Amino acid sequence: MKLLTIIIPAYNETRTISKLLTKIFNLNIKKQVIVIDDNSSDDTKDKILKFKKKIDKIICHKKNLGKGAAIKSAQKFIKGEYVIIQDADLEYNPKDILVMLKKIIKNKKIDVLYGSRVLQKKRYQSKDFLSLDRVFFNHVLTIFSNLINFQNLTDAHTCYKLVRSKIFKKINLQEKKFSFCPELTTKLSNMGYYITEIPISYKGRSFEEGKKIRYTDGIEAIKTLIKYKFFSRR
Repeated sequence: MKLLTIIIPAYNETRTISKLLTKIFNLNIKKQVIVIDDNSSDDTKDKILKFKKKIDKIICHKKNLGKGAAIKSAQKFIKGEYVIIQDADLEYNPKDILVMLKKIIKNKKIDVLYGSRVLQKKRYQSKDFLSLDRVFFNHVLTIFSNLINFQNLTDAHTCYKLVRSKIFKKINLQEKKFSFCPELTTKLSNMGYYITEIPISYKGRSFEEGKKIRYTDGIEAIKTLIKYKFFSRR
C-alpha cells in the first residue's frame, strides 16, 4: 500500500500546474498521485498529460463540475494509508505535507489533521490573505463551524486536510463545489472525530491571478454546515 494518496483537483491552472506537479513528485515519500482535470478551458489538461508516466491516476471530467465533484471522482481510487487534498494553484507549499504526515504517523491517536494558515502566527496581519474581507469571512466561518461541530479549529476551511484513508473512504461526499470543505468537517465531526491542527505556510493569490472562490461560496458554506449537522447527516 502507498503511504499517502495526494488528490489534486485542477481547473484552468495553466500557470501553476506544471510547477505544482514537479514539487509533488520531488516529495521523498511513498505516494499515489491522483489528478483530476475538471474540464479546463485552457491547456491545463495538456500539461497534466505531460506527467502521465508519473501520475498514478488521471481523471478528466467532460463537464466542469467543481472541486468537490473532482475529489469525489478520485475517492474510489485511493490506495494510500492516508489521503490529503492539494490545490493546483500553489497557494499551499507541498513541503508542508511532509510535516503533516510526520505528525500523524508519530501520533497514532490523530485520525484527522488540518494544516492551519493562522495557527501560532500573525497571519491575519500579513499580506498572505491579500484581503481583510477574506480574513474576516474565513474567521467567521471557522467560528460558526466550531460552534455546531464542537471543534476548536483556527482554520476550518483550509485546503490541507490529512485524513486516514479508511475514514475518508467511508464518507459519502455529495457537495460538488467548494462546499466540500464544510461538508467534510461536519461529517467527520458527526462521526465523532476530533480534528487536530498544525501550522502551515500560505501565500494567497488574487482574483486576477486566478483565485476562484467568491463571497457567495461563504454563504453556501454556512448552508452546508447546517444541512449536514441538522438535516442530512449522511
